[in-house]
Amino acid sequence: MNHSENLIDHPYTALTPDLVLDAVESLEYLANGQVLALNSYENRVYQIGIEEGLPLVAKFYRPGRWTNEAIQEEHDFAFQLAEYDIPVVTPISINQQSLHVYDNFRFALYERKLGHAPEVDQMSHLGQLGRLLGRIHSVGTTGRFEHRHRISSKLYGHDARKLILDSQLLPDYVQESYASITEHLLSIIDDQLGGFNQPQYRRIHGDFHMGNVLTRDNIFWIVDLDDCCSGPAVQDIWMLLSGDKTERESQLKVVIEGYNEFYDFDPGELFQVEALRTLRLMNYAAWLSKRWGDPAFPQSFPWFNTPRYWEEHLNTLQEQLYVLQNGDEILQLRF
Repeated sequence: MNHSENLIDHPYTALTPDLVLDAVESLEYLANGQVLALNSYENRVYQIGIEEGLPLVAKFYRPGRWTNEAIQEEHDFAFQLAEYDIPVVTPISINQQSLHVYDNFRFALYERKLGHAPEVDQMSHLGQLGRLLGRIHSVGTTGRFEHRHRISSKLYGHDARKLILDSQLLPDYVQESYASITEHLLSIIDDQLGGFNQPQYRRIHGDFHMGNVLTRDNIFWIVDLDDCCSGPAVQDIWMLLSGDKTERESQLKVVIEGYNEFYDFDPGELFQVEALRTLRLMNYAAWLSKRWGDPAFPQSFPWFNTPRYWEEHLNTLQEQLYVLQNGDEILQLRF
């Protein structure tokens, strides 16, 4: 199989608990030996016990994914947001450095924050998240990324499609249908995103879903900027919505009311939601395919790479094709 990562020689096999502890102690912390793996797949993230101190979180970046410059832009964006009193968990700066290297692994340390994901059915939470996003995007317009990607149909769609078709993971009996449906999808998406006013792309979170926000005592913390990028504001909004169209429009109204307190949302961006949703679906399947050689992935996603998965994925893409062709799901703001 043509996997992008090799199961036996995967670089994370060298990331042992002892190496994790040695990396943390290389920054003059005294660990107590406690290492707890946290829920992360693209990178490796651990809670580390510290002698006579609160636990720290250590994030080890996936080798080969980001350049040092791109990681530093993530950190600098987090620092800038924090300067505006936006509740982002920033990396710890040690000797004016936030990105560290130990035994060829790049890593960063963070304070541990306790909490749980916001509740999507609580409108008050959605209002708070809207205000938080408005503040983030307001700051996002004050600078630009030079080393991180821009949301595009090429990166999330065409490249994802090619990876899957080349991976040999796609069953033979659905290859022709997958190729045909995704070709039609991308033709429509190219037109939609190509006509979008991309110069107004700004620095955004890029993966703003409930799992990347913690709340406790009515305080929200953003815990992950790993996928920050340049893109439309609506990319950070649509993943907060769930349910049928009526429910999503009610939720959207609350989010945008909060958002507009700090930054003006362009309702014209709502036309892009289903195109962005489709690209996320395609890119997610490609991500799993690309990472299938990482031992953590077959263990954590056992349903992937089965005939049933690919059949359901194809059905979902077919449904998205219908939506994009007919426009039935385009969200409307009603104030």
